[in-house]
Amino acid sequence: MASASSPAPAVSNIAHGVAPLRAGHGSSFILRRLHSLSGIVPVGAFLFEHILVSNSTAITGPDAYARQVSFLANLPLVFFLELFGIWLPILFHALYGFYIWYRGNGNTIAYPWSGNWMYTAQRWTGGIAFLYIVWHTYTMRFTGTDLHDNPAASFGKVAAEVHDPWLLAFYVIGLIAASWHFAYGIWLFAAKWGIVSGDKAQQRLLGLCLAFFMLLSVVGLVSLYTFRERFQEPPGPGANIVETQHATPSSGRPVQ
Repeated sequence: MASASSPAPAVSNIAHGVAPLRAGHGSSFILRRLHSLSGIVPVGAFLFEHILVSNSTAITGPDAYARQVSFLANLPLVFFLELFGIWLPILFHALYGFYIWYRGNGNTIAYPWSGNWMYTAQRWTGGIAFLYIVWHTYTMRFTGTDLHDNPAASFGKVAAEVHDPWLLAFYVIGLIAASWHFAYGIWLFAAKWGIVSGDKAQQRLLGLCLAFFMLLSVVGLVSLYTFRERFQEPPGPGANIVETQHATPSSGRPVQ
């Protein structure tokens, strides 16, 4: 038994356990909120329009797709809309997302919970979607025929790309990755911003987001099928598909 005169044991300065998680603060908090918000507006809105509106018009034929491209190309101040509404937000969202990924710690092997797998899937699909968007934007907007000047060539330009099996596979993977990243990103946004709270409400929202992912994927895949299978031979990237579709031989019958 220790005597009354024995010195008190030294208090250890070593912290035990895991420090509680804290929300970001200062510039980190603002950047993370901007990153989350930009994934919904305008980047998510752009994906929604691109897949469910513009690309879905291709299902009804080249004429409808050409009209949609012409409508978008003739919006007022279209260059500035693209620059500040699409390109710069996507660049910020992607680069800061890569930074978050770099600073994060993947632990799906040690902790194989569904939340960890979702987090990992969100990081990888974001990277794939970024490469897909960069490639698609570059080839459609900055190579070959300028579709703003010649919307009628738009269907043929996309069809020429997806007739390449490797590019078709890339498009399919990129489409599914972008659809997942956006759909699950809606759930993350709603949870992070406190819009939906409570386990049951978040589970119901997750089910809706997964259904939305399926909708985006199915519509996108049907569009790709239309681009690839509408013609027996892949048209040239500068072909005027509308004129080709309605050209008639000397017999007066439409070309099949």
